[in-house]
Amino acid sequence: MPREFSRTRRVGEQIQRELAQLIQQEIKDPRLGMVTVSAVQISRDLAVAKVYVTVLDDACLDTTLRILNKAAGFLRHALGKRMTLRAVPELRFFNDKTLVEGTKLAELIDRAVARDRRGE
Repeated sequence: MPREFSRTRRVGEQIQRELAQLIQQEIKDPRLGMVTVSAVQISRDLAVAKVYVTVLDDACLDTTLRILNKAAGFLRHALGKRMTLRAVPELRFFNDKTLVEGTKLAELIDRAVARDRRGE
């Protein structure tokens, strides 16, 4: 009977939930804006976790990523206390561009549909 979810996927989802809470509750840096953890991809050996975040204000994106990457050790330690893993993966934070790209794609589709309607 095949498994519905792989171990890396389950661990990634749990890390995503825990990090969302930790970033909101434990990081006290006032420069940190509104951050949403949108996805976590873990390597097969569970050594590295790529954490994709969405930032509400694009102006403070670089600062937010710098703060999160600097706090990665603290967050990793806190994850170790909350989760029962033999080794907690190294955390690397990246900007999640899917929302921006999705918006651009939707605009392109709307323009194409409008052009088709005008042509008919």
